[in-house]
Amino acid sequence: MKRKAPDRKAQAKRAALNALKRAQRQAERAGVKLSEWEGEFLGSVAERVKTYGRAFGDPEKGAPGEALSAMQTVKLKEIAAKAKGEKTEMKRRPFRRKKPE
Repeated sequence: MKRKAPDRKAQAKRAALNALKRAQRQAERAGVKLSEWEGEFLGSVAERVKTYGRAFGDPEKGAPGEALSAMQTVKLKEIAAKAKGEKTEMKRRPFRRKKPE
């Protein structure tokens, strides 16, 4: 008996919705106050994923089988880190002179 190949779009949709719900729940449990923009972002992205299967219209902004664009994924990770209480600092190092060989 052969199995059908998994539907990649449905998997991506479920994964995106679960990640959005998880970030929202973590923020509520930890008592972290999300900004108005972050709350609206989570709600609107979840709504678009439920309706259309993906949260972006321009195919150049994300992979064809993904539900979230690259920037939406980055913002979702930042919100999840904020909910966990992790500091997200940009670690930049200054330019250094190359040592002569």
